[in-house]
Amino acid sequence: MKQTLVISCPASSRSGYGDHSRDLIRSLIAMDKFDISVMDQRWGMCPRTALESEPEISKLVLPKGEQLMSRPDIWMQVTVPNEFQKVGKFNIGVTAGIETDRVSHEWIEGMNRMDMNIVPSQHAKVVFEQTTYDQKNDNGDTIKTIKNETPIHVLFEGLNTDIFDKNDQASFSGIDDIPESFCYLVCGHWLQGDMGQDRKDLAGTIQTFIHTFKGSADVKPAMVLKTSQATFSVTDREVVLSKVRNIQNSCGVPREKQPNIYVLHGDLTESEMNGLYNHSKIKAMLSLTHGEGFGRPLLEFSVTGKPTIATDWSGHTDFLGTHTFKIPGKVDLVHESALQDGMIIKDSKWFFADYNYASKLLKESYKKYKSFTATSRKQRKFVKDNFSLQAMTEEFNRLITDNIPEPVKLKLPKLKLPKLEKVNE
Repeated sequence: MKQTLVISCPASSRSGYGDHSRDLIRSLIAMDKFDISVMDQRWGMCPRTALESEPEISKLVLPKGEQLMSRPDIWMQVTVPNEFQKVGKFNIGVTAGIETDRVSHEWIEGMNRMDMNIVPSQHAKVVFEQTTYDQKNDNGDTIKTIKNETPIHVLFEGLNTDIFDKNDQASFSGIDDIPESFCYLVCGHWLQGDMGQDRKDLAGTIQTFIHTFKGSADVKPAMVLKTSQATFSVTDREVVLSKVRNIQNSCGVPREKQPNIYVLHGDLTESEMNGLYNHSKIKAMLSLTHGEGFGRPLLEFSVTGKPTIATDWSGHTDFLGTHTFKIPGKVDLVHESALQDGMIIKDSKWFFADYNYASKLLKESYKKYKSFTATSRKQRKFVKDNFSLQAMTEEFNRLITDNIPEPVKLKLPKLKLPKLEKVNE
């Protein structure tokens, strides 16, 4: 009999954790080693519609509210580490990790509750392993050091080449109709933080873009900003549009001399995202992110062979190699406006892009686009060879084979058939 495996994760969520969860489930199905059940969990305010086109995963989902009747052989939990619980005979924690240089002690304690942990990048692994806290008594003496004590393994988030290796150009009515033929794509949730302090640094990105291409020239590139805060509601959209307008109005450049910025707000499927990446007017992706546990959209876009311009720190540097364009900068304290209780913690640090260097790369990529694409096309093969979903499944299979104990097999004595004896009357 196969070992039972229960995976608790936001399988139906339209979020990065949801995408990661579904890929892990696909890999587990492909291994054909386990009797799999899925416990679907909520993930913030993100819509829970992702399984409507996933029948193979949907049939594994346990009914809402159903309790486990027995202890599973393997319990896998995909979430933030403070929520990790030891439920199975062998317990695996999976987390996207952290965007900063340290984690909270609650996260370390959560990791230590598991038998094995998986993170998507070397950055996340190093941060978990290097963060320590000294627990002191009333006299100030250290009585215990809180540190990671459970094996941590890196398993990248694999690119589904059945979707993202296709040069499909979706028709987006707004993008089809804009006058600009050269657009930079910026993609990410607009999270909390003052000007230049939100995790993706969307505010700083917009301001840098405006100052880079300001002027009276008739022909300018545009920015397509694919973003939302937490939901895809009308209210959320209006808040995002208001933020963009405030930056445009406060940057000191007359509106008529600014490059255009178009906001794409809404729920797109993976196929639609692939169509957006490959749209003829989308020429490059730009990210001034302060930090990534992995950076999934950057991986997805880089397989198009178009230039990817991103900061040179944290999880995405695992797959953005020499065929992409890196922005230098410095690691510094996270601003208090961007702190998140238990997640982005006080005194932690992340990356701040050199805006002047970013501006220089933007100008060069616009003026010398052919030379930039000649370099970036090599990234396509690098990603397909090393970061595909198939390659992830193979590595995941190896991790499981090497680390999960084989089920105990009972050695029962062979039963002997009863002897047939003739009974004389």
